[in-house]
Amino acid sequence: MRAERMIEYVRAQGWGVLSTVGPEGSPHSAFLELTATDAGELVCNARSGSRKIADLGRDDRVSVVIGGLDGTTLQVEGVADSPAGGDQERCTAAYLAAFPQYAASFDDPGVVLVRVIPNWARHGDYRERPAAIESVDLG
Repeated sequence: MRAERMIEYVRAQGWGVLSTVGPEGSPHSAFLELTATDAGELVCNARSGSRKIADLGRDDRVSVVIGGLDGTTLQVEGVADSPAGGDQERCTAAYLAAFPQYAASFDDPGVVLVRVIPNWARHGDYRERPAAIESVDLG
């Protein structure tokens, strides 16, 4: 699968489960709305006091699962950060293009933008027999 198709898939789904590494190494997962930038980064927001943000301060490794209800999924592994400068502007613009109803939340200093930079991704279509599973060319 080409990265462009992955971006389209993420934008069409609009939600996923983000998993971080907890303080004792246990997984912490959260269901949330997310989108993709034109560069293929995943973008979501979180409360600054959430355990997601605390986890990312200790360990930036994450996994994300997107989709599922229609028999297709996208699994992503990567690193997460809170982008700054031009990256923050670009990621915020992508997020607000997908979720304009949350524009006011970015006026709240307690809201943090989270960017996931994928280093591995795989798409699965389980509606087919056998299942069609393909790696995403992150290029």
